[in-house]
Amino acid sequence: MKQILLIAAGGGLGAVARWWLAGCFTAARGAFPLGIFIVNVSGCFLFGLLHGMCQARGEEWKLALLTGLLGGYTTFSTFGWDTFDLIRQDRVILAATNAVLSVVAGVLAVWAGVALSGRGTSE
Repeated sequence: MKQILLIAAGGGLGAVARWWLAGCFTAARGAFPLGIFIVNVSGCFLFGLLHGMCQARGEEWKLALLTGLLGGYTTFSTFGWDTFDLIRQDRVILAATNAVLSVVAGVLAVWAGVALSGRGTSE
């Protein structure tokens, strides 16, 4: 139960931080989504920074900060870590495949969800 509470508390803080920071950089409709771009890149930076710190402090820190806080802030940081880890293991083709497929499949999945919702894509 303690693990769940650590993840939930971190996740709540991360989600609020994402909402606040993205809102600080909200672009006009149709323009480059700078707020979420900043959230995603800063989340990747923080994941890299905190990963080593959490390894030295134990599993509870990892759950609260990496899984909870950064999971609520942006799951893009985990995607960035997984891809980096593949490169670090000299599995560059697999890393590139992960990057390309994740982006393409993610955009297609959003399109399919919108299409199935009956709401159309022109909103």
